[in-house]
Parts: sequence; C-alpha cells; structure tokens
Amino acid sequence: MNFPRKSPTFYSLKKRNTSLTPHQFHYDVFLSFRGEDTRKTISDDLYNALIEAGIHTFRDDDELPRGNDISSELIKAIRESRASIVVFSKDYGSSRWCLDELVEILECKRTVDQLVFPVFYDVDRDDVIRQTGSFEAAFARHEFRFDGDKVEKWRGALTEVARLDGWELCHHASRSEKSEFVQEIVTKVRHKVKPKLFVAKHPIGLVSRIEELKSLCKDRLDDGCVIGIHGPL
Repeated sequence: MNFPRKSPTFYSLKKRNTSLTPHQFHYDVFLSFRGEDTRKTISDDLYNALIEAGIHTFRDDDELPRGNDISSELIKAIRESRASIVVFSKDYGSSRWCLDELVEILECKRTVDQLVFPVFYDVDRDDVIRQTGSFEAAFARHEFRFDGDKVEKWRGALTEVARLDGWELCHHASRSEKSEFVQEIVTKVRHKVKPKLFVAKHPIGLVSRIEELKSLCKDRLDDGCVIGIHGPL
C-alpha cells in the first residue's frame, strides 16, 4: 500500500518546535541589555528583584571585550529560557552583540513560544521601532560596516519586539517610581512564567535541617503530629 508522502516543510517545522520542550527550559528569564547603559542602574535593579522573587534569571556578566559573534553559551542560555526581558536604552542599537541576541530571542519567540517583554529605559519606543534618534546614527554605522541582509534582520527584530506590550521609564524618575516600576515588571513576569522552585546543584546548610526534621517525625510517629516549615517564598 502506498502512503502519501509527508510534507518536508511540515516535518522540518515540527522537528524544530519539539526540539526544546517546556520541561527543558533551564532559566525562567534571559535578561538582555546594553551593559554600558544600564548595568549599574535599571538592569541591576531588575535582575536583583527577579532573583529575590524566585525567578531564575540569566544575565551576561562578562564585561570583557567580545569576539565577532555572540558566544555559544549566550545562544544556549537564550534558547533555554522561558522568557526574555529586553531592556532598550539609547545605545542598545549600537551594539551588534545586543542586536544578535535580539534576533535569537525573536527566533525563540517564533519557534518555542518564548515570552518576550520589552522595557524602554530613557528611550522613546518609536525610535526603537523606526530606528530614529540615537538608533539612526548607530544604524548608519552598521550599514557601512556590515552586510545589508544582517542589518535588515536587526532592523526587523527591533521593530517587531518594540511593538510588543512593555514598559517605559525615564531615567529622571524618582527612586520610589523606579522601585514601583521594577516591581510591576516582576509581578507581571512571575504571573506569566510561573517559575518552579530552583534548587542549587549542591545546596549548603540543608543536611542538618533535614536530619532534625527526620528526628522530629520519628519521635512523634506513634502519636501523630503537625510540623510547620517556614522560610522565604
């Protein structure tokens, strides 16, 4: 009996979508930002707040000069993240590595339904969408240095991601406004991502507590008991 041939295109897409199933996500969030602009301001505050909320977050802490392309470790981290937060700043568009990250993030959004949350810090959303303002000068340099197809891919990624629902904040905002801003992002991301409990590979200080718990249970096994356990959420 002859069976109809499967469409090669359909098989290719199915193969790609099932190559990274939800249970294989290692991080809840990948944090993309231009280090020189926001590492010691909004990005640092946001990272710390995400960690405190129990959201397992990856950020690139490597401040050393990079090669021509983003590292395989960064690509792997993006692909293993359930969501990405992209912090757009005035000089985000001048970094080819940030732009390459953005292209990879957008690819994951399309292929594995990665959630993407844009944050606009001291930059106008329209400038990101249309590559005007500080982005215009950056792309004038890119078009002189890089292949046209690559530059168009960067432009397309900026436009598509910047049109997603996100948050905008001016650097002149007060400390309390910034704190509320960060907490609003964390609350929304936590609701969408629903992070699972992250346990370190080699947890420290748990063995003695587990032994104490076993002892309490053993001593009251015949009578029955209720034991309360408390700690940070």
